Amino acid sequence: MDKTPEAIRDYRDLIVWKEAMDIAEEIYVLTRAFPREELYGITSQMRRCAVSIPANIAEGFGRAQRRTFIQFLRIAQGSLKELETHTMLCIRIGLLSQEQAAKLEPNYTKLGKRLVSFVRSLDQDGA
Repeated sequence: MDKTPEAIRDYRDLIVWKEAMDIAEEIYVLTRAFPREELYGITSQMRRCAVSIPANIAEGFGRAQRRTFIQFLRIAQGSLKELETHTMLCIRIGLLSQEQAAKLEPNYTKLGKRLVSFVRSLDQDGA
């Protein structure tokens, strides 16, 4: 799926990083429509975990050690799950429509699968 670490010159070459950046951008756009009183609540929470995904991928890559990179990729996976949970809550409390969430879900799923596969490939390569 992703290039092997040996073939990658920069974290910006990683598909997982690019997709995570797309998700973060989408979340920023969507949350602009949230009520002002949510700025320090769910808006901030969603933005923080959305940004955390590509940031952890980049930081882990920058550490230049396979085990550490894998750990940061797992943190990114956790942030993605957190974002999915916030999205579901937003539907329940009326901040996002089912349609808005449905547009996000395939991107969450695709990135989640890519992260799992990438971690597995790095684990196998390092074994």
